[in-house]
Amino acid sequence: MTDSRDGFRFRAGNVALDLPATLTGRLKPAQRDLLAAPEDAGRWLVAAGLARKLPVTEMEDVVEMRRLREAIYSLAMAHINGSKAPVGARAALNRIAAGAPLAIPYLESSGKMRLSGPAQGFITLLAHEAIRLFSDDRRRRIRQCEFETCALLFLDTSRAGDRRWCSMSGCGNKAKVAEFRRRKRLGADQASSRLKKSR
Repeated sequence: MTDSRDGFRFRAGNVALDLPATLTGRLKPAQRDLLAAPEDAGRWLVAAGLARKLPVTEMEDVVEMRRLREAIYSLAMAHINGSKAPVGARAALNRIAAGAPLAIPYLESSGKMRLSGPAQGFITLLAHEAIRLFSDDRRRRIRQCEFETCALLFLDTSRAGDRRWCSMSGCGNKAKVAEFRRRKRLGADQASSRLKKSR
């Protein structure tokens, strides 16, 4: 699967951590919410590989997905910063996880699992995945992209545990280009300074 599907980014390596990417520009003055309407929420669930076809989605499901998204983001940032988990975010996650009904699993003839049900079932499932993530050792591998304008979260599964970018081909490449240009400018400035001193 590619990391961009149907207008959404999936770079986290974990579906719960992918949800916060639906609010773009977190570090900028203006953000854009990709979950603006019920069809957006349904499209994300399909793009994320949770739903096979668009589930019936209402505006209240969109609001709930946004609540879950922000709870996950707050809890992830608390882990990254080594701070105490925000009580409100934890309470929201637990409340959503207690929701019903759950998406129903179905074993296809191909051996793959398919989930079906209303949007709320998938949202509850996402909350369960977030709780599993935050309650086991994987939480120590939650990272935020280090590129200055990127706020995407990801699960660092690298052997050394030193992954810095949400995507090597995206932000990693931009960071390398920016560092190359910085060094080039620094070299040019130093050469100019030496030239001036020699006069």
